[in-house]
Amino acid sequence: MYIVLLSLNIKYGIFSGLFIRTEFNRPIMVKNQRHALFFGLAAVLLWSTVATAFKLALEQLTSLQLLFFSSLISWLFLAGSLAYTKDFSNVVPCFKAHPWRYLKLGSINPFLYYLILFKAYELLPAQQAQALNYTWAISLSLLAVPLLGQKLRKADLISLGLAYFGVLIISTKGQITELNFESPLGVGLALLSTLLWSLYWIFNTKNTDKPVISLFICFSIALPLIALVMTWQGAWLIPSIKASLAAIYVGLFEMGITFVLWLFAMKKAENTSKISNLIFISPFISLVFIYTLLGEEIHPTTPIGLGFIIAGLFIQKFGSKKAPQ
Repeated sequence: MYIVLLSLNIKYGIFSGLFIRTEFNRPIMVKNQRHALFFGLAAVLLWSTVATAFKLALEQLTSLQLLFFSSLISWLFLAGSLAYTKDFSNVVPCFKAHPWRYLKLGSINPFLYYLILFKAYELLPAQQAQALNYTWAISLSLLAVPLLGQKLRKADLISLGLAYFGVLIISTKGQITELNFESPLGVGLALLSTLLWSLYWIFNTKNTDKPVISLFICFSIALPLIALVMTWQGAWLIPSIKASLAAIYVGLFEMGITFVLWLFAMKKAENTSKISNLIFISPFISLVFIYTLLGEEIHPTTPIGLGFIIAGLFIQKFGSKKAPQ
């Protein structure tokens, strides 16, 4: 879950410790804007399928089961990445240096964040859940004020108003004055997930460990917690082939391989701004997948509300020459 339009270097930078190696064990840093565009478009296309994948997976598994099996796949992928980069020996020392920090981070992501996000997808149409998830960058700006001592710019206030007005349009299907929410709990959970994701990155600001190592530790902490809840809820099962494929897809393309594609795009880009702006087309491509693959009728107010959200994020990113620290 899942795409950050504003803070790409935060959310999509978690794989900055992963790179292609030459036979001399040196990272390849050759700049090629055409290759960067290819990798960037591939990442955006895959991320655009995630909302649809969530809904299809949740037809086979509960939100808790999907969380466990997809997290397991992601954990295996991260383990393979660390084995490739020969960083496994650094995992235990990194955890021992900051055990309480990692316990806090792992409890938030992937445990609480994805559990709540998947539950929101259970309760809401995919078009609503994915649109609400895009507002996490706004939540990050708000939480950075009390937690990091940052100040809101005028651009932040304008973007906040536009984005949450878009949320109101989508959540009420345009019936703003009546405040008639299709699923108040689903909307609340979707917005809560944005707060949790923002908290995860705020708590992660002082973390200087390699990103892949950090994420592997977080998943290693979360998996036992998820397993305990699975046992408590009696949710264990042997997934069907269809359910397994769904979990594998979510585990790889929400939390794994797509991040590597985006990393390659950033590393090869001669102009990273042009590549990062590709992410603004993702929510609209996502609506196409939701309509064609899920058969979910796109409500006329959804693109309108999504337009307000994207406009808010765009203003927050480009609305001031002085960017926040």
